[in-house]
Amino acid sequence: MKHPSILVWLRRDLRLDDNSALTAALADAQTVWCAFVFDRTILDPLPDRADRRVEFIWQAVNELERVLRARGAGLLVLHSDPADCIPALAKHLSVGAVYINRDYEPAARVRDRLVANELAQVGATLVSFKDQVVFETDEVLSQAGKPFSVFTPYKNAWLRKLTAQALAAHEPAPEAAARLANTRSATVASIYAQYRVPNLESLGFCASGLEQLKVSGGSAAAQALFVNFSDRIGQYQIARDFPAIKGPSYLSVHLRFGTISVRQLARFAFGQMNEHASVAAGARTWLSELIWRDFYFQILHHHPHVVQQCFKPEFDALQWDQNPAFLAAWQQGETGYPLVDAAMMQLNQTGYMHNRLRMVVASFLTKDLGLDWRTGEAYFARKLIDFDLSANNGGWQWAASTGCDAQPWFRIFNPVTQSQRFDPQGKFIRRYLPQLANLSDKEIHAPWLVPAPRLAQAGVSLTQNYPLPLIDHAQARARTLQRFGLLKPAAEKVAPA
Repeated sequence: MKHPSILVWLRRDLRLDDNSALTAALADAQTVWCAFVFDRTILDPLPDRADRRVEFIWQAVNELERVLRARGAGLLVLHSDPADCIPALAKHLSVGAVYINRDYEPAARVRDRLVANELAQVGATLVSFKDQVVFETDEVLSQAGKPFSVFTPYKNAWLRKLTAQALAAHEPAPEAAARLANTRSATVASIYAQYRVPNLESLGFCASGLEQLKVSGGSAAAQALFVNFSDRIGQYQIARDFPAIKGPSYLSVHLRFGTISVRQLARFAFGQMNEHASVAAGARTWLSELIWRDFYFQILHHHPHVVQQCFKPEFDALQWDQNPAFLAAWQQGETGYPLVDAAMMQLNQTGYMHNRLRMVVASFLTKDLGLDWRTGEAYFARKLIDFDLSANNGGWQWAASTGCDAQPWFRIFNPVTQSQRFDPQGKFIRRYLPQLANLSDKEIHAPWLVPAPRLAQAGVSLTQNYPLPLIDHAQARARTLQRFGLLKPAAEKVAPA
């Protein structure tokens, strides 16, 4: 045993199963404590006191405490600044080390360095493990030993490196569970009693309506979603693009907060891809999405400037428009383009947006409205329950053509043709824009082209209950080509609309 006692500080890994840091701690110590911190440096500045993410985390922490108590142990829950409370807790418990799973976001890395320094002052060390990803930082490199900046070669190298060991679950030996600090000891029980899960109100928050959205925090909910998706994975490569049908896994928020292991998901996808021909195409596509996640994590690690700047420095010179009215209309789902508006209504009402629609609305903001991708990224960061800095930043820069993308900058989504192709019957649009429900499947994608008598018959009044388009797509496209063209050689060929 390396230490008589270890503290496992849970963060973006809110589960007990297949948890790298916890498994290592149970192998390395006679006594293991588990703790979670509701981080005031993150929570206090949040503008919305009914934050869905906070409630999701709170539910997951409650589940963790219940499961640990059922095992005769417990969870130490704090509401403070980790740089203060983790070293203090380590000193109070007399632990020799604090074990964590690595977090790759720049602010988290700064926090962890600070905590490590403070722990050293009380005679403890901070030990970190890989858990959020299958491959991290420098594990997948080019033949020249450099990080990849384009996805496809990264994916190919990722797949070549993949082994059964990389996907193996990190589970402790059966007898190791007895090393969790046990409430049979009166001293241990009294310590747990001092750090019970606070209610939402004492954290400064209130219920956000997760129950009505059928979203639940915790591993049990994650596993239920995984089982449900397991039966649908064979259709994923097609179904995932149509927002009106049940195509995605809906596991993104659980991956974000670690209530399910990425190794479990990648292992399943890889197995289905290679062992079951009938579902191989869907499994291959889903595994590719998990690889995208690893890719954006390593981009953020190697290129932290992307948080505020374009991945491609030449695009920092882009002259974006300044139009607060356009931004507000986009945020409120009032652009006059039904698929864009329905997608924004989904985001505002549920904290979720279908992945195809994330690309559509991001392209619309940057290439139709001409607004800086950072304004859209910031709005998603406030609203998305599954917000993850690396993926959110990567997705927005991909849509804006300022990121690590092999496609040229003149890729511009047409919001009407995207609507016709991916919501052909207008089912998704009708769900979030009921005022357009009586339009036909053909009319609903571009109401401004519908004759006035027919609009009146359908109960649609352009300006009264649905806006006219903010812009003309063809004209906006021309402006975008000009905006980017100023930074590129004139000889570059422009793709057709």
